[in-house]
Amino acid sequence: MDQPRIALLIETSLGYGRGLLRGIVEYARHYGPWSFYVTPGDLVQRVPKLVEWGATGIIARIWTPQVAKAILDTGLPVIALDLNHDQVAPESPLSGLCEVCPDGVEAGRLAAEHLLDRGFRRFAFVGAFNNPLWSTRREEGFVARTEEAGLPCEVYPTPKSRLGREWAKEQETLGQWLSSFPRPLGVLACDDERGLQVLEACRAARLLVPEDVAVVGVDNDDLMCELADPSLSSVGLDTRRAGYEAAALLDDLMRGRFKSARRILVKPVGVVARRSTQVFDLKDREVALAVRFIHDHASRPINVSDVVRHVCLSRRALEIRFQRALGRSVHDEIIRCHLQRAQVLLSETERTIAEVASAAGFGSACHMYRAFRKHLGCAPSRWARQA
Repeated sequence: MDQPRIALLIETSLGYGRGLLRGIVEYARHYGPWSFYVTPGDLVQRVPKLVEWGATGIIARIWTPQVAKAILDTGLPVIALDLNHDQVAPESPLSGLCEVCPDGVEAGRLAAEHLLDRGFRRFAFVGAFNNPLWSTRREEGFVARTEEAGLPCEVYPTPKSRLGREWAKEQETLGQWLSSFPRPLGVLACDDERGLQVLEACRAARLLVPEDVAVVGVDNDDLMCELADPSLSSVGLDTRRAGYEAAALLDDLMRGRFKSARRILVKPVGVVARRSTQVFDLKDREVALAVRFIHDHASRPINVSDVVRHVCLSRRALEIRFQRALGRSVHDEIIRCHLQRAQVLLSETERTIAEVASAAGFGSACHMYRAFRKHLGCAPSRWARQA
Protein backbone atom coordinates (compact mmCIF):
# COMPACT_ATOMS: atom_id res chain seq x y z
CA MET A 1 0.00 0.00 0.00
CA ASP A 2 1.26 3.50 -0.88
CA GLN A 3 1.95 5.95 1.94
CA PRO A 4 -1.40 6.65 3.66
CA ARG A 5 -2.71 10.21 3.50
CA ILE A 6 -4.93 10.81 6.53
CA ALA A 7 -7.32 13.73 6.98
CA LEU A 8 -7.75 14.69 10.64
CA LEU A 9 -10.89 16.76 11.20
CA ILE A 10 -10.30 17.10 14.92
CA GLU A 11 -10.38 20.24 17.05
CA THR A 12 -6.91 21.35 18.15
CA SER A 13 -8.16 24.05 20.52
CA LEU A 14 -9.09 21.65 23.35
CA GLY A 15 -7.07 19.11 25.31
CA TYR A 16 -9.37 16.23 24.28
CA GLY A 17 -8.60 16.69 20.60
CA ARG A 18 -4.89 17.30 21.17
CA GLY A 19 -4.64 14.10 23.20
CA LEU A 20 -6.20 12.07 20.39
CA LEU A 21 -3.82 13.66 17.89
CA ARG A 22 -0.81 12.71 20.02
CA GLY A 23 -1.89 9.08 19.98
CA ILE A 24 -2.48 9.13 16.22
CA VAL A 25 0.96 10.62 15.59
CA GLU A 26 2.53 8.01 17.87
CA TYR A 27 0.96 5.18 15.86
CA ALA A 28 2.12 6.76 12.59
CA ARG A 29 5.63 7.04 14.00
CA HIS A 30 5.62 3.32 14.83
CA TYR A 31 3.93 1.97 11.69
CA GLY A 32 4.10 4.80 9.14
CA PRO A 33 5.12 7.01 7.62
CA TRP A 34 1.72 8.67 7.21
CA SER A 35 0.96 12.03 5.66
CA PHE A 36 -1.59 14.21 7.47
CA TYR A 37 -4.07 16.94 6.59
CA VAL A 38 -5.01 18.71 9.85
CA THR A 39 -7.80 21.28 10.18
CA PRO A 40 -6.51 24.01 12.50
CA GLY A 41 -8.72 25.61 15.12
CA ASP A 42 -12.07 24.25 16.21
CA LEU A 43 -15.08 22.53 14.69
CA VAL A 44 -16.30 25.33 12.43
CA GLN A 45 -13.60 24.67 9.84
CA ARG A 46 -14.70 23.92 6.26
CA VAL A 47 -14.40 20.28 5.24
CA PRO A 48 -11.46 20.15 2.80
CA LYS A 49 -11.69 18.63 -0.66
CA LEU A 50 -10.39 15.33 0.60
CA VAL A 51 -10.54 13.36 -2.63
CA GLU A 52 -8.64 16.04 -4.57
CA TRP A 53 -5.97 16.08 -1.85
CA GLY A 54 -5.65 12.32 -2.25
CA ALA A 55 -6.83 11.23 1.19
CA THR A 56 -6.91 7.51 1.87
CA GLY A 57 -8.56 7.65 5.30
CA ILE A 58 -10.37 10.06 7.63
CA ILE A 59 -10.62 10.52 11.40
CA ALA A 60 -13.24 13.20 12.02
CA ARG A 61 -15.74 14.73 14.37
CA ILE A 62 -18.99 14.68 12.39
CA TRP A 63 -20.85 17.62 13.87
CA THR A 64 -23.44 18.51 11.20
CA PRO A 65 -25.46 16.62 8.56
CA GLN A 66 -23.58 18.58 5.88
CA VAL A 67 -20.22 17.36 7.20
CA ALA A 68 -21.58 13.81 7.44
CA LYS A 69 -22.69 13.86 3.79
CA ALA A 70 -19.40 15.36 2.60
CA ILE A 71 -17.39 12.69 4.41
CA LEU A 72 -19.60 9.76 3.42
CA ASP A 73 -19.58 10.90 -0.21
CA THR A 74 -15.81 10.40 -0.34
CA GLY A 75 -16.29 6.64 0.08
CA LEU A 76 -13.11 6.53 2.20
CA PRO A 77 -12.54 4.53 5.41
CA VAL A 78 -13.71 6.70 8.34
CA ILE A 79 -13.30 6.72 12.12
CA ALA A 80 -15.88 9.06 13.68
CA LEU A 81 -15.43 10.84 17.01
CA ASP A 82 -18.28 10.77 19.54
CA LEU A 83 -20.78 9.63 16.93
CA ASN A 84 -22.98 8.09 19.63
CA HIS A 85 -24.36 5.06 17.78
CA ASP A 86 -27.01 4.84 20.49
CA GLN A 87 -28.68 7.87 18.88
CA VAL A 88 -28.07 6.95 15.22
CA ALA A 89 -30.93 5.30 13.35
CA PRO A 90 -30.09 1.75 12.20
CA GLU A 91 -30.91 2.65 8.58
CA SER A 92 -28.53 5.66 8.63
CA PRO A 93 -25.22 5.27 6.73
CA LEU A 94 -23.53 6.61 9.88
CA SER A 95 -24.50 3.44 11.77
CA GLY A 96 -21.88 1.51 9.82
CA LEU A 97 -18.96 3.72 10.88
CA CYS A 98 -16.38 2.87 13.52
CA GLU A 99 -16.24 5.41 16.32
CA VAL A 100 -14.24 6.71 19.26
CA CYS A 101 -16.24 7.91 22.27
CA PRO A 102 -15.51 8.63 25.96
CA ASP A 103 -16.66 6.34 28.75
CA GLY A 104 -18.84 9.01 30.29
CA VAL A 105 -20.51 6.80 32.90
CA GLU A 106 -17.18 5.80 34.43
CA ALA A 107 -15.93 9.40 34.32
CA GLY A 108 -19.01 10.49 36.28
CA ARG A 109 -18.52 7.74 38.83
CA LEU A 110 -14.87 8.70 39.37
CA ALA A 111 -15.85 12.32 39.95
CA ALA A 112 -18.44 11.23 42.53
CA GLU A 113 -15.86 9.03 44.26
CA HIS A 114 -13.48 11.98 44.42
CA LEU A 115 -16.07 14.16 46.17
CA LEU A 116 -17.31 11.34 48.41
CA ASP A 117 -13.72 10.75 49.53
CA ARG A 118 -13.69 14.36 50.70
CA GLY A 119 -16.73 13.82 52.88
CA PHE A 120 -19.33 15.60 50.74
CA ARG A 121 -22.97 14.67 51.26
CA ARG A 122 -24.69 17.08 48.86
CA PHE A 123 -24.11 16.99 45.10
CA ALA A 124 -25.09 18.67 41.85
CA PHE A 125 -24.44 18.13 38.14
CA VAL A 126 -24.18 20.88 35.50
CA GLY A 127 -24.51 19.55 31.96
CA ALA A 128 -24.21 20.85 28.40
CA PHE A 129 -26.96 22.58 26.44
CA ASN A 130 -29.43 20.27 24.66
CA ASN A 131 -28.20 17.33 26.77
CA PRO A 132 -25.87 15.66 24.24
CA LEU A 133 -25.28 11.98 24.92
CA TRP A 134 -21.69 12.44 26.15
CA SER A 135 -22.95 14.88 28.81
CA THR A 136 -25.91 12.65 29.73
CA ARG A 137 -23.61 9.65 30.22
CA ARG A 138 -21.44 11.61 32.67
CA GLU A 139 -24.56 12.70 34.51
CA GLU A 140 -25.78 9.08 34.72
CA GLY A 141 -22.52 7.85 36.22
CA PHE A 142 -22.33 10.71 38.73
CA VAL A 143 -25.95 10.40 39.87
CA ALA A 144 -25.79 6.60 40.07
CA ARG A 145 -22.73 6.68 42.36
CA THR A 146 -24.19 9.31 44.70
CA GLU A 147 -27.45 7.35 44.90
CA GLU A 148 -25.51 4.19 45.74
CA ALA A 149 -24.11 6.14 48.70
CA GLY A 150 -27.68 7.04 49.69
CA LEU A 151 -27.17 10.72 48.89
CA PRO A 152 -29.21 13.04 46.62
CA CYS A 153 -27.90 14.78 43.53
CA GLU A 154 -29.49 17.82 41.89
CA VAL A 155 -29.29 18.29 38.10
CA TYR A 156 -29.11 21.81 36.67
CA PRO A 157 -31.95 22.54 34.22
CA THR A 158 -30.04 24.12 31.32
CA PRO A 159 -31.86 27.05 29.67
CA LYS A 160 -33.92 26.17 26.60
CA SER A 161 -34.11 29.60 24.98
CA ARG A 162 -31.27 31.28 23.10
CA LEU A 163 -31.59 34.33 25.36
CA GLY A 164 -31.30 32.16 28.46
CA ARG A 165 -28.11 30.60 27.10
CA GLU A 166 -26.32 33.91 26.67
CA TRP A 167 -23.65 33.83 29.35
CA ALA A 168 -24.44 37.27 30.77
CA LYS A 169 -27.91 35.93 31.58
CA GLU A 170 -27.07 32.32 32.38
CA GLN A 171 -24.27 33.23 34.77
CA GLU A 172 -26.84 34.82 37.09
CA THR A 173 -29.28 31.89 36.65
CA LEU A 174 -26.62 29.29 37.41
CA GLY A 175 -25.31 31.24 40.39
CA GLN A 176 -28.80 31.55 41.90
CA TRP A 177 -29.40 27.83 41.33
CA LEU A 178 -26.16 26.86 43.10
CA SER A 179 -26.96 29.28 45.94
CA SER A 180 -30.33 27.61 46.54
CA PHE A 181 -28.82 24.46 48.10
CA PRO A 182 -27.30 23.84 51.53
CA ARG A 183 -23.54 24.11 51.53
CA PRO A 184 -20.93 22.74 51.10
CA LEU A 185 -21.90 21.33 47.71
CA GLY A 186 -19.90 19.00 45.46
CA VAL A 187 -20.46 19.79 41.75
CA LEU A 188 -19.52 17.89 38.60
CA ALA A 189 -19.45 19.98 35.40
CA CYS A 190 -19.83 17.97 32.19
CA ASP A 191 -16.45 19.17 30.88
CA ASP A 192 -13.69 21.64 31.72
CA GLU A 193 -15.24 24.50 29.73
CA ARG A 194 -18.46 24.12 31.70
CA GLY A 195 -16.37 23.81 34.86
CA LEU A 196 -14.87 27.24 34.25
CA GLN A 197 -18.36 28.65 33.82
CA VAL A 198 -19.41 27.12 37.15
CA LEU A 199 -16.42 28.82 38.79
CA GLU A 200 -17.41 32.16 37.23
CA ALA A 201 -21.04 31.75 38.37
CA CYS A 202 -19.85 30.96 41.92
CA ARG A 203 -17.66 34.05 41.96
CA ALA A 204 -20.52 36.26 40.76
CA ALA A 205 -22.86 34.75 43.38
CA ARG A 206 -20.24 35.23 46.13
CA LEU A 207 -19.91 31.50 46.68
CA LEU A 208 -16.45 30.47 47.85
CA VAL A 209 -14.65 27.71 45.93
CA PRO A 210 -13.86 25.22 47.34
CA GLU A 211 -15.25 26.14 50.78
CA ASP A 212 -18.90 26.55 49.67
CA VAL A 213 -18.84 24.74 46.32
CA ALA A 214 -16.23 22.19 45.22
CA VAL A 215 -16.04 21.79 41.42
CA VAL A 216 -14.79 18.95 39.20
CA GLY A 217 -14.57 19.07 35.40
CA VAL A 218 -13.92 16.35 32.81
CA ASP A 219 -11.17 16.04 30.15
CA ASN A 220 -8.30 17.46 32.24
CA ASP A 221 -7.28 20.09 29.71
CA ASP A 222 -4.26 21.00 31.85
CA LEU A 223 -3.77 24.52 30.45
CA MET A 224 -7.44 25.43 30.87
CA CYS A 225 -7.59 23.86 34.34
CA GLU A 226 -4.49 25.71 35.57
CA LEU A 227 -5.69 29.04 34.16
CA ALA A 228 -8.91 28.71 36.17
CA ASP A 229 -9.20 30.59 39.46
CA PRO A 230 -9.00 28.52 41.57
CA SER A 231 -7.35 25.80 39.47
CA LEU A 232 -9.90 23.20 38.39
CA SER A 233 -9.85 19.53 39.43
CA SER A 234 -10.75 17.32 36.49
CA VAL A 235 -11.28 13.72 35.42
CA GLY A 236 -8.45 12.79 33.06
CA LEU A 237 -9.23 10.71 29.96
CA ASP A 238 -6.76 8.39 28.27
CA THR A 239 -7.09 10.22 24.94
CA ARG A 240 -3.58 9.38 23.80
CA ARG A 241 -4.21 5.64 23.99
CA ALA A 242 -7.60 6.09 22.29
CA GLY A 243 -5.98 8.06 19.47
CA TYR A 244 -3.39 5.31 19.03
CA GLU A 245 -6.11 2.64 18.87
CA ALA A 246 -8.16 4.77 16.44
CA ALA A 247 -5.17 5.02 14.11
CA ALA A 248 -4.63 1.25 14.32
CA LEU A 249 -8.31 0.68 13.53
CA LEU A 250 -8.14 3.03 10.54
CA ASP A 251 -5.03 1.21 9.33
CA ASP A 252 -6.97 -2.07 9.40
CA LEU A 253 -9.88 -0.47 7.52
CA MET A 254 -7.59 0.93 4.82
CA ARG A 255 -6.00 -2.50 4.39
CA GLY A 256 -9.42 -4.15 4.09
CA ARG A 257 -8.96 -6.40 7.13
CA PHE A 258 -12.58 -5.91 8.23
CA LYS A 259 -15.60 -3.71 7.50
CA SER A 260 -17.91 -4.04 10.53
CA ALA A 261 -18.47 -1.10 12.89
CA ARG A 262 -16.40 -1.07 16.05
CA ARG A 263 -16.22 1.25 19.05
CA ILE A 264 -13.16 2.46 20.97
CA LEU A 265 -13.89 3.75 24.48
CA VAL A 266 -11.79 6.61 25.84
CA LYS A 267 -11.28 5.40 29.40
CA PRO A 268 -10.89 7.78 32.37
CA VAL A 269 -7.60 7.42 34.25
CA GLY A 270 -8.54 9.22 37.47
CA VAL A 271 -9.21 12.66 38.91
CA VAL A 272 -6.35 15.17 38.84
CA ALA A 273 -7.00 17.09 42.06
CA ARG A 274 -6.42 20.85 42.14
CA ARG A 275 -7.53 23.74 44.33
CA SER A 276 -11.22 23.60 43.34
CA THR A 277 -11.75 20.46 45.46
CA GLN A 278 -9.13 20.88 48.19
CA VAL A 279 -11.67 21.01 51.01
CA PHE A 280 -13.41 18.48 53.23
CA ASP A 281 -16.98 18.52 54.54
CA LEU A 282 -16.16 17.08 57.99
CA LYS A 283 -18.03 17.73 61.21
CA ASP A 284 -15.23 16.33 63.40
CA ARG A 285 -12.89 19.29 63.93
CA GLU A 286 -9.84 17.23 64.90
CA VAL A 287 -10.23 14.97 61.87
CA ALA A 288 -10.63 18.04 59.66
CA LEU A 289 -7.40 19.47 61.12
CA ALA A 290 -5.62 16.17 60.48
CA VAL A 291 -6.83 16.02 56.88
CA ARG A 292 -5.81 19.62 56.22
CA PHE A 293 -2.34 18.92 57.68
CA ILE A 294 -1.93 15.87 55.42
CA HIS A 295 -2.93 17.81 52.30
CA ASP A 296 -0.82 20.83 53.17
CA HIS A 297 2.20 18.50 53.45
CA ALA A 298 1.54 16.36 50.37
CA SER A 299 5.06 17.08 49.11
CA ARG A 300 6.78 15.94 52.30
CA PRO A 301 7.43 12.37 53.59
CA ILE A 302 5.20 12.70 56.67
CA ASN A 303 3.92 9.77 58.74
CA VAL A 304 1.06 9.09 61.16
CA SER A 305 3.11 10.31 64.14
CA ASP A 306 3.52 13.72 62.48
CA VAL A 307 -0.25 13.98 62.10
CA VAL A 308 -0.89 12.92 65.70
CA ARG A 309 1.47 15.64 66.98
CA HIS A 310 -0.54 18.22 65.03
CA VAL A 311 -3.89 17.40 66.69
CA CYS A 312 -4.92 17.17 70.33
CA LEU A 313 -5.72 13.45 70.31
CA SER A 314 -3.97 10.19 71.05
CA ARG A 315 -3.01 8.06 68.08
CA ARG A 316 -5.71 5.48 68.86
CA ALA A 317 -8.44 8.14 69.29
CA LEU A 318 -7.47 9.83 66.04
CA GLU A 319 -7.47 6.53 64.13
CA ILE A 320 -10.93 5.61 65.46
CA ARG A 321 -12.44 9.01 64.64
CA PHE A 322 -10.65 9.18 61.27
CA GLN A 323 -12.03 5.77 60.29
CA ARG A 324 -15.52 6.77 61.41
CA ALA A 325 -15.44 10.05 59.44
CA LEU A 326 -13.75 8.92 56.21
CA GLY A 327 -13.83 5.13 56.20
CA ARG A 328 -10.03 4.79 55.94
CA SER A 329 -6.94 5.08 58.13
CA VAL A 330 -4.64 8.06 58.61
CA HIS A 331 -1.87 6.18 56.80
CA ASP A 332 -4.18 5.45 53.85
CA GLU A 333 -5.01 9.15 53.58
CA ILE A 334 -1.32 10.08 53.57
CA ILE A 335 -0.59 7.61 50.77
CA ARG A 336 -3.67 8.73 48.82
CA CYS A 337 -2.56 12.36 49.05
CA HIS A 338 0.99 11.50 47.93
CA LEU A 339 -0.44 9.53 45.00
CA GLN A 340 -2.61 12.44 43.89
CA ARG A 341 0.36 14.80 43.90
CA ALA A 342 2.46 12.26 42.01
CA GLN A 343 -0.29 11.90 39.38
CA VAL A 344 -0.37 15.65 38.81
CA LEU A 345 3.43 15.82 38.47
CA LEU A 346 3.57 12.84 36.13
CA SER A 347 0.82 14.19 33.87
CA GLU A 348 1.88 17.83 33.79
CA THR A 349 5.69 17.91 34.09
CA GLU A 350 8.70 16.27 32.49
CA ARG A 351 10.29 15.20 35.79
CA THR A 352 11.89 11.80 36.16
CA ILE A 353 10.26 9.09 38.31
CA ALA A 354 12.85 9.69 41.05
CA GLU A 355 12.20 13.45 41.00
CA VAL A 356 8.43 12.92 41.19
CA ALA A 357 8.83 10.48 44.08
CA SER A 358 10.80 13.08 46.01
CA ALA A 359 8.44 15.98 45.17
CA ALA A 360 5.35 13.89 46.03
CA GLY A 361 6.57 12.98 49.53
CA PHE A 362 7.36 9.31 48.88
CA GLY A 363 11.01 9.66 49.74
CA SER A 364 12.12 7.06 47.21
CA ALA A 365 11.12 5.78 43.78
CA CYS A 366 10.81 2.27 45.23
CA HIS A 367 8.23 3.43 47.79
CA MET A 368 6.23 5.23 45.09
CA TYR A 369 6.40 2.18 42.80
CA ARG A 370 4.88 -0.05 45.52
CA ALA A 371 2.12 2.50 46.19
CA PHE A 372 1.21 2.78 42.48
CA ARG A 373 1.16 -0.99 42.10
CA LYS A 374 -1.03 -1.50 45.17
CA HIS A 375 -3.53 1.33 44.67
CA LEU A 376 -3.54 2.01 40.91
CA GLY A 377 -2.59 -1.40 39.56
CA CYS A 378 0.34 -0.25 37.43
CA ALA A 379 3.85 1.17 37.62
CA PRO A 380 4.36 4.98 37.71
CA SER A 381 6.00 4.92 34.26
CA ARG A 382 2.98 3.20 32.72
CA TRP A 383 0.55 5.59 34.44
CA ALA A 384 2.60 8.51 33.09
CA ARG A 385 2.37 7.17 29.53
CA GLN A 386 -1.40 6.80 29.87
CA ALA A 387 -1.78 10.28 31.36
